[in-house]
Amino acid sequence: MVSLPTVSYREQIKIWPQSGKHILAHYDAETIVVYQAYSPAIGKFAARRGYFGGDFKYSRMSWIKPNFLWMMYRSAWGTSQGQEVVLGIRLRKSFFDALLDQAVASSFPRGDGRFIDQTEWQQAVQQSDVRIQWDPDHDPIGNKCERRAVQLGLRGAALENYGKREALEIIDLSEFVAEQRPFAASWDQGELQTPVEQVYVPEDPEIGLKVGIELTR
Repeated sequence: MVSLPTVSYREQIKIWPQSGKHILAHYDAETIVVYQAYSPAIGKFAARRGYFGGDFKYSRMSWIKPNFLWMMYRSAWGTSQGQEVVLGIRLRKSFFDALLDQAVASSFPRGDGRFIDQTEWQQAVQQSDVRIQWDPDHDPIGNKCERRAVQLGLRGAALENYGKREALEIIDLSEFVAEQRPFAASWDQGELQTPVEQVYVPEDPEIGLKVGIELTR
């Protein structure tokens, strides 16, 4: 049994925005869940011990995704090599918002007015431990949506804090993913269950504006 509340995907998409940049996530008053997928050696270690260690490489950038189906697209529903163990990592919303506040676009954001030129953007990239990237969201069978989904790349101090100190809970979702995988292709029949996700907006609206999300409050 998955320890996150779930709902029929067919019903859930009825309340999601169909376009624009939005953070879809499972969250409550204090916490938010992000997803990653790893090899059994890394994933099982993290789920058992509550932090990332063992074969996990802190010298590499690690990407977190608050959107479950984006993780399913990236990991081919937990079947891609090295991504067989799907994890849900529960973080404090305050920590997640702090990551957003530090985030710098992974490619030069032309025309958004935040940087004078590419040189200024490159300097910001060098000074930040967090990257932000907006990609097309995907439906359960991998088709692109008009809506954009976010992922955050962590390195340095941000990754150390995330991997060693800030995870309140690390949930092994692999069994749940395997159970739901057969229903992905026929999601319109209503059998596919996914974690409950809603549009997430940081407490500080300035952070949302900074990273380009469309504020809905």
